[in-house]
Amino acid sequence: MSTSTPGSDGGRPAASNWNLPNTLTWLRILMIPAIVLLFYLLPYPWADPATCAAFALAGITDSLDGYYARKLGQTSRLGAFLDPVADKLIVAAALILIVSRDPRWFMAIAAIVIIGREIAISALREWMAEIGARARVKVSLLGKYKTIMQIVGLSFLLFRQNLFGIPVYQLGLGLTAVAVVLTLWSMVSYLRLAWPELRGSDRL
Repeated sequence: MSTSTPGSDGGRPAASNWNLPNTLTWLRILMIPAIVLLFYLLPYPWADPATCAAFALAGITDSLDGYYARKLGQTSRLGAFLDPVADKLIVAAALILIVSRDPRWFMAIAAIVIIGREIAISALREWMAEIGARARVKVSLLGKYKTIMQIVGLSFLLFRQNLFGIPVYQLGLGLTAVAVVLTLWSMVSYLRLAWPELRGSDRL
Protein backbone atom coordinates (compact mmCIF):
# COMPACT_ATOMS: atom_id res chain seq x y z
CA MET A 1 0.00 0.00 0.00
CA SER A 2 1.18 3.50 -0.69
CA THR A 3 1.38 6.19 1.95
CA SER A 4 -0.58 9.38 2.35
CA THR A 5 -0.08 12.40 4.55
CA PRO A 6 -2.51 15.00 5.86
CA GLY A 7 -3.04 17.69 3.27
CA SER A 8 -0.95 15.88 0.60
CA ASP A 9 -3.96 15.80 -1.74
CA GLY A 10 -4.88 19.45 -1.55
CA GLY A 11 -6.01 19.74 2.03
CA ARG A 12 -8.20 16.64 2.26
CA PRO A 13 -7.56 14.78 5.53
CA ALA A 14 -5.65 11.52 5.38
CA ALA A 15 -7.59 8.27 5.37
CA SER A 16 -8.40 6.77 8.75
CA ASN A 17 -6.15 3.99 9.98
CA TRP A 18 -9.28 1.97 10.77
CA ASN A 19 -10.49 1.19 7.29
CA LEU A 20 -11.16 -1.89 5.17
CA PRO A 21 -7.62 -2.30 3.75
CA ASN A 22 -5.98 -2.06 7.17
CA THR A 23 -8.60 -4.36 8.67
CA LEU A 24 -7.70 -7.00 6.07
CA THR A 25 -4.01 -6.55 6.92
CA TRP A 26 -4.68 -6.95 10.65
CA LEU A 27 -6.76 -10.03 9.84
CA ARG A 28 -3.76 -11.51 8.02
CA ILE A 29 -1.60 -11.00 11.10
CA LEU A 30 -4.24 -12.40 13.45
CA MET A 31 -4.55 -15.52 11.29
CA ILE A 32 -0.98 -16.56 12.17
CA PRO A 33 -1.88 -18.08 15.57
CA ALA A 34 -4.90 -19.74 13.97
CA ILE A 35 -2.65 -21.36 11.37
CA VAL A 36 -0.28 -22.56 14.11
CA LEU A 37 -3.18 -24.04 16.09
CA LEU A 38 -4.56 -25.83 13.03
CA PHE A 39 -1.10 -27.15 12.17
CA TYR A 40 -0.24 -28.58 15.59
CA LEU A 41 -3.31 -29.06 17.74
CA LEU A 42 -6.00 -30.65 15.62
CA PRO A 43 -5.64 -34.47 15.38
CA TYR A 44 -7.99 -34.72 12.42
CA PRO A 45 -7.33 -35.67 8.77
CA TRP A 46 -8.71 -32.32 7.62
CA ALA A 47 -6.27 -30.31 9.78
CA ASP A 48 -3.64 -29.99 7.05
CA PRO A 49 -6.12 -28.88 4.34
CA ALA A 50 -7.61 -26.43 6.85
CA THR A 51 -4.13 -25.03 7.56
CA CYS A 52 -3.55 -24.68 3.84
CA ALA A 53 -6.91 -22.93 3.37
CA ALA A 54 -6.19 -20.48 6.20
CA PHE A 55 -2.76 -19.65 4.79
CA ALA A 56 -4.13 -19.28 1.24
CA LEU A 57 -6.91 -17.02 2.53
CA ALA A 58 -4.30 -14.87 4.23
CA GLY A 59 -2.44 -14.69 0.91
CA ILE A 60 -5.63 -13.54 -0.84
CA THR A 61 -6.10 -10.72 1.68
CA ASP A 62 -2.63 -9.53 0.67
CA SER A 63 -3.98 -8.72 -2.78
CA LEU A 64 -7.32 -7.41 -1.52
CA ASP A 65 -5.96 -4.88 0.95
CA GLY A 66 -3.85 -3.17 -1.70
CA TYR A 67 -6.71 -3.28 -4.22
CA TYR A 68 -9.21 -1.68 -1.84
CA ALA A 69 -6.68 0.86 -0.59
CA ARG A 70 -6.29 2.13 -4.16
CA LYS A 71 -9.95 1.76 -5.16
CA LEU A 72 -11.38 3.43 -2.05
CA GLY A 73 -8.58 5.98 -1.66
CA GLN A 74 -7.84 4.61 1.80
CA THR A 75 -4.06 4.53 1.73
CA SER A 76 -2.31 5.37 4.97
CA ARG A 77 1.12 5.33 6.56
CA LEU A 78 -0.01 2.61 8.95
CA GLY A 79 -1.15 0.48 6.03
CA ALA A 80 2.11 1.05 4.17
CA PHE A 81 3.97 -0.16 7.26
CA LEU A 82 1.70 -3.07 8.20
CA ASP A 83 1.25 -4.62 4.76
CA PRO A 84 4.86 -5.79 4.20
CA VAL A 85 5.22 -6.68 7.89
CA ALA A 86 2.15 -8.94 7.68
CA ASP A 87 3.50 -10.59 4.52
CA LYS A 88 6.85 -11.36 6.10
CA LEU A 89 5.37 -12.60 9.37
CA ILE A 90 2.98 -15.07 7.78
CA VAL A 91 5.53 -16.40 5.27
CA ALA A 92 8.13 -16.83 8.03
CA ALA A 93 5.57 -18.60 10.24
CA ALA A 94 4.61 -20.98 7.43
CA LEU A 95 8.26 -21.79 6.69
CA ILE A 96 8.99 -22.54 10.34
CA LEU A 97 5.96 -24.84 10.54
CA ILE A 98 6.93 -26.69 7.36
CA VAL A 99 10.57 -27.13 8.39
CA SER A 100 9.44 -28.47 11.77
CA ARG A 101 7.87 -31.42 9.93
CA ASP A 102 10.29 -31.65 7.02
CA PRO A 103 13.74 -30.76 8.36
CA ARG A 104 15.62 -31.89 5.26
CA TRP A 105 18.54 -29.69 4.32
CA PHE A 106 16.96 -28.17 1.22
CA MET A 107 13.85 -27.09 3.12
CA ALA A 108 16.03 -25.53 5.81
CA ILE A 109 18.05 -23.69 3.16
CA ALA A 110 14.86 -22.49 1.44
CA ALA A 111 13.61 -21.11 4.75
CA ILE A 112 16.93 -19.39 5.48
CA VAL A 113 17.09 -17.83 2.01
CA ILE A 114 13.52 -16.56 2.03
CA ILE A 115 13.50 -15.24 5.60
CA GLY A 116 17.04 -13.86 5.30
CA ARG A 117 16.18 -12.04 2.09
CA GLU A 118 13.12 -10.43 3.65
CA ILE A 119 15.16 -9.18 6.60
CA ALA A 120 17.94 -7.88 4.35
CA ILE A 121 15.65 -6.04 1.92
CA SER A 122 13.58 -4.59 4.77
CA ALA A 123 16.77 -3.21 6.29
CA LEU A 124 17.86 -1.90 2.87
CA ARG A 125 14.54 -0.12 2.35
CA GLU A 126 14.73 1.41 5.82
CA TRP A 127 18.23 2.69 5.15
CA MET A 128 17.26 4.01 1.70
CA ALA A 129 14.32 5.82 3.28
CA GLU A 130 16.71 7.44 5.77
CA ILE A 131 18.73 8.94 2.92
CA GLY A 132 15.64 9.91 0.91
CA ALA A 133 16.07 7.29 -1.81
CA ARG A 134 13.43 4.70 -0.91
CA ALA A 135 11.77 5.06 -4.32
CA ARG A 136 14.75 3.28 -5.86
CA VAL A 137 13.83 0.05 -4.07
CA LYS A 138 10.05 0.20 -4.22
CA VAL A 139 8.24 -3.10 -4.74
CA SER A 140 8.86 -4.36 -8.27
CA LEU A 141 6.89 -6.68 -10.53
CA LEU A 142 9.52 -9.35 -9.91
CA GLY A 143 8.97 -8.96 -6.17
CA LYS A 144 5.24 -9.46 -6.65
CA TYR A 145 5.81 -12.63 -8.69
CA LYS A 146 8.11 -13.86 -5.93
CA THR A 147 5.42 -13.32 -3.32
CA ILE A 148 2.78 -15.12 -5.39
CA MET A 149 5.08 -18.10 -5.93
CA GLN A 150 5.88 -18.24 -2.22
CA ILE A 151 2.20 -18.20 -1.22
CA VAL A 152 1.21 -20.91 -3.71
CA GLY A 153 4.23 -23.12 -3.01
CA LEU A 154 3.91 -22.88 0.76
CA SER A 155 0.16 -23.50 0.55
CA PHE A 156 0.85 -26.78 -1.25
CA LEU A 157 3.46 -27.73 1.35
CA LEU A 158 0.99 -27.07 4.16
CA PHE A 159 -1.67 -29.15 2.41
CA ARG A 160 0.69 -32.15 2.51
CA GLN A 161 -1.81 -34.69 1.16
CA ASN A 162 -2.25 -35.97 -2.38
CA LEU A 163 -5.37 -34.69 -4.12
CA PHE A 164 -7.04 -36.83 -6.78
CA GLY A 165 -3.73 -38.60 -7.27
CA ILE A 166 -1.84 -35.33 -7.70
CA PRO A 167 1.35 -35.18 -5.56
CA VAL A 168 0.57 -31.81 -3.99
CA TYR A 169 3.54 -31.80 -1.62
CA GLN A 170 6.02 -32.52 -4.42
CA LEU A 171 4.46 -29.74 -6.48
CA GLY A 172 4.88 -27.48 -3.49
CA LEU A 173 8.56 -28.37 -3.27
CA GLY A 174 9.03 -27.48 -6.93
CA LEU A 175 7.15 -24.18 -6.64
CA THR A 176 9.06 -23.28 -3.48
CA ALA A 177 12.34 -23.96 -5.30
CA VAL A 178 11.19 -21.52 -8.01
CA ALA A 179 10.26 -19.06 -5.26
CA VAL A 180 13.79 -19.34 -3.81
CA VAL A 181 15.28 -18.51 -7.22
CA LEU A 182 12.94 -15.52 -7.60
CA THR A 183 13.75 -14.49 -4.04
CA LEU A 184 17.48 -14.37 -4.77
CA TRP A 185 16.92 -12.75 -8.17
CA SER A 186 14.76 -9.99 -6.72
CA MET A 187 17.27 -9.40 -3.92
CA VAL A 188 20.09 -8.97 -6.44
CA SER A 189 17.87 -6.64 -8.46
CA TYR A 190 17.16 -4.43 -5.43
CA LEU A 191 20.83 -4.40 -4.44
CA ARG A 192 21.82 -3.33 -7.96
CA LEU A 193 19.32 -0.46 -7.83
CA ALA A 194 20.66 0.62 -4.44
CA TRP A 195 24.32 0.09 -5.35
CA PRO A 196 25.14 3.76 -6.16
CA GLU A 197 24.02 4.75 -2.64
CA LEU A 198 25.64 1.70 -1.05
CA ARG A 199 28.95 2.42 -2.79
CA GLY A 200 28.91 6.02 -1.66
CA SER A 201 27.50 5.39 1.82
CA ASP A 202 30.70 6.52 3.52
CA ARG A 203 30.18 9.97 2.06
CA LEU A 204 26.51 10.28 3.07
